[in-house]
Amino acid sequence: MLKRVYLKNGVSVIMNHMPHMESAAIGVWVAVGSENENKKISGISHFLEHMIFKGTPARSTRKIKEEIEGRGGSLNGFTSEEITCYMAKVSGRHADIALRVLSDMVLYARMHKKDIERERTVIIEEIKMYRDMPSHHVHDILSEMLWPDHPLGLSVAGNIKSVEAITREDLITYKTANYGPVNITLVLCGNLKESESLMREIEGIFTLKLKGKVAPAPPVNFVSEQTRPRVRIIYKDTEQSHLSMGIHTFRRMHPDRYALSLLHIILGANMSSRLFENVREKRGLAYEIGSEIKRYRTTGAFIVNAGIEHKNVPKAVSIIIKELKKIKSVPVPSMELKRAKEFFKVQLLLALEDTLDHMLWLGEHALLIGRLPDKNEIIRKIDSVTSDDLLRVAKLIFRDRKVNLAVIGPEKDKEKSEIEQELGELC
Repeated sequence: MLKRVYLKNGVSVIMNHMPHMESAAIGVWVAVGSENENKKISGISHFLEHMIFKGTPARSTRKIKEEIEGRGGSLNGFTSEEITCYMAKVSGRHADIALRVLSDMVLYARMHKKDIERERTVIIEEIKMYRDMPSHHVHDILSEMLWPDHPLGLSVAGNIKSVEAITREDLITYKTANYGPVNITLVLCGNLKESESLMREIEGIFTLKLKGKVAPAPPVNFVSEQTRPRVRIIYKDTEQSHLSMGIHTFRRMHPDRYALSLLHIILGANMSSRLFENVREKRGLAYEIGSEIKRYRTTGAFIVNAGIEHKNVPKAVSIIIKELKKIKSVPVPSMELKRAKEFFKVQLLLALEDTLDHMLWLGEHALLIGRLPDKNEIIRKIDSVTSDDLLRVAKLIFRDRKVNLAVIGPEKDKEKSEIEQELGELC
């Protein structure tokens, strides 16, 4: 049974009792991420997430891990552009322990200076590691191109200079400003037989500690001023060239979001997609190729990622462009559309069988959309998308002036010119 309540101080609590499950997943969500940052404090949301795991007056770092993992559970967290989440998956009979540990971490993190300095080194090494991974670093380059001079163009982890400059006072000030009750949502899914007891415990913990009603900061609106295709090549003597092509789309709650999801499935979401079939299977140009969608409150992007042999990059870009041109000029056959819809629906239903995935689904909708999801409504919306809808949306977004392409590899001016010429074909 799914229910949502609000504590007197504004903390939101979502519970979904799933009695047939053995496990329970608990998440403490905070409506803050790298979109709330600027260049000076870039990476502070991620830095703070690391520090939340570094002990409280009641529990050492080791004790935090042992309380969850010693009971067979798992503990994790993540920071994105818009949200931060601390989560645990445990047996349902240990849900109360997981709640106490997570709430202690989020509310009472001690943030000792020695821990901050140690973690600063860890984060800087993490940044260096990702910069040494072209398949990862190319995404940061693309984000800078898609959203220049905007928080979304900054790396979630920050950069070495900004992370080196963040102080303990910065972390405490940022936490005080953003970890208020109106910004916090608790999500509990799975075997919650003691749900009434858990609710009483939540009320006691979060009403006692959290005061005030500081609202989430509004997102910085993004308006694209791009008028022509853009290509950026980072020269690196790699074994393989890594490319990431991004095209501006629309905000998360745009009415055409379901049509965009189906375009993504048809073009690059799985091994039967058009890009996988035509770039890898038929021509052997890539081992990995696929698409993804970035959705934010005020903007979004459709992205194609691939790892290509150096000499084949212009050819691969040409094929990608041809597929984008085709899908905006030739209606998707009914059977292909039917398969895409079935893939979307079954993937959704399979994910909801796992308590952790279910918790993430509810939390993301609650924080990013502002209401709880209804899977039946989502399925109805997907079923209502027509081939004409796909054609209309593809014509709207797949245009050359919206295209950005980042490449990491040993390409030179000749290849760059060829690539720019190919992008210009998407008119």
